[in-house]
Amino acid sequence: MIIAKFGKIAMLAVFVMASAFATPVFAGKRDNSVRFVEEQSVDSLDPYFNNVRIGVILAHHIWDTLVYRDPTTGEYKGELATSWKWIDDTTLELELRKGVKFHNGAEFDADDVVYTFNFVSKPESKAITTQLVDWIDHVDKLDRYKVRILTKHSFPAALEYLSATLVIHPHEYYAKVGPKGMSEKPIGSGPYRVAEHALGKYIRLVRNPDYFSDGPKPQPGIDKIEVRFIPDRQTQLAEVLSGGVDFIKNVPVDQARQARAAPHLQVVAAEIMRYAFLRFDTLDNTAAPMLRDVRVRQAIMHAIDRDAMTKSIVGEGSRVLHVPCFPTQFGCIDDGARHFAYDPAKAKQLLADAGFPDGFSVDLYAYRDRDQVEAMIGYLRAVGIRANLRFLQYAAFRTAVRGGKAPISAWTWGSFSINDVSAGVSNFHKWQADDVNRDGELRALLDGGDAALDPAVRKSAYAKALALITERAYVLPLFTIPVYYVANKDLVFTAYSDEIPRFWEMRWK
Repeated sequence: MIIAKFGKIAMLAVFVMASAFATPVFAGKRDNSVRFVEEQSVDSLDPYFNNVRIGVILAHHIWDTLVYRDPTTGEYKGELATSWKWIDDTTLELELRKGVKFHNGAEFDADDVVYTFNFVSKPESKAITTQLVDWIDHVDKLDRYKVRILTKHSFPAALEYLSATLVIHPHEYYAKVGPKGMSEKPIGSGPYRVAEHALGKYIRLVRNPDYFSDGPKPQPGIDKIEVRFIPDRQTQLAEVLSGGVDFIKNVPVDQARQARAAPHLQVVAAEIMRYAFLRFDTLDNTAAPMLRDVRVRQAIMHAIDRDAMTKSIVGEGSRVLHVPCFPTQFGCIDDGARHFAYDPAKAKQLLADAGFPDGFSVDLYAYRDRDQVEAMIGYLRAVGIRANLRFLQYAAFRTAVRGGKAPISAWTWGSFSINDVSAGVSNFHKWQADDVNRDGELRALLDGGDAALDPAVRKSAYAKALALITERAYVLPLFTIPVYYVANKDLVFTAYSDEIPRFWEMRWK
């Protein structure tokens, strides 16, 4: 393993050195396009029926939302809505933008908002991103350009959610083709149209010449975007080194350091609103019954040296977490949370106390950042836990977790770029599809935090919930995830903490 890894790195270093003396051909700059590589593919292009990061990115380019959050200032601005006001604790009224057209020529109005939200918020729609819309009771049309969103309960984070991937579909088209047809032939109102795509292989976007000009997204400066799906990181880097693609992200730290030697490339690092964590299935049907013993879970928490991982593997900008949320998110409070220091001796003692002095074997499921996961497996083996890696594409990983087949699962979570704990912690601990602990006391605390209008009450509820999660060792918070972008040096772009490359802002020098 070590020799094989060294061989790959050595070959890559030679490639980087060779590229310093070569002159790659950059077609993207010639025809004002950007070719982008993504690791994880989507199984549906309808944003309500996928929850992978590339799905979030594409959603903001193909569709529009009612509200836009400025990534620099955090200010909410009108996108498909122009203004809004709370009528009471559960009624939000919005004025809609006039003169917007969807890619098929249909004019945007209140019917599109009403149909989209009333459809996706109902359980029978089977939307994957249920947690983003389950606060909506229904939407009423007041006139052609005015709607009211009625919530099931007070929901103070509503504007934050509306600025995420709650996109608006053209109602007549969506009613006709449904989610499957929307994925096969996406129709939005955003700055880019889908020219063609083959799921799992590529997606080609072209600039929307009819995009409205008075919204928060500027008119696109790039004419065409091609997204290709290449799971292997070495191949991704080879492509950007040779000029085959213009832009890649999530580059491992060692490859990013090597890429800095290539004079035709730029390497940009940024901490993003994404964090890593391990989850332990404690339900009655768990595939690893030993995980129901809190001492076993605590042993795993003490077995992994997170500080060393942030320095040697994760990269600059990463920091160790003690609660499973991103530090800037509202309600992400680690006061009172239990901290688990790296202590392999204590881990072994806890295993012995639980009746496993020789450790045990267990499956560990993951879908990204394989080098980080393999490092954790090494730490676990050192205390006697023989973790067998099951590395899958995200859709298969999610199915395994929800089906009770993944006793330990390695996650990263970007909260759909929603800067609120309810988009992360509540998703995993309120008895929804991804909850593998089903703790009633914890759910009650999160329900209270999600619905309270008083910010102090919300913070108190979330602090208690996060303390409970760590005390009962349901989750091992790992660290924040910095992202490394490697791109053509002539491509002008900004790396934002919400992990959304805004291709409509990019331009070539």
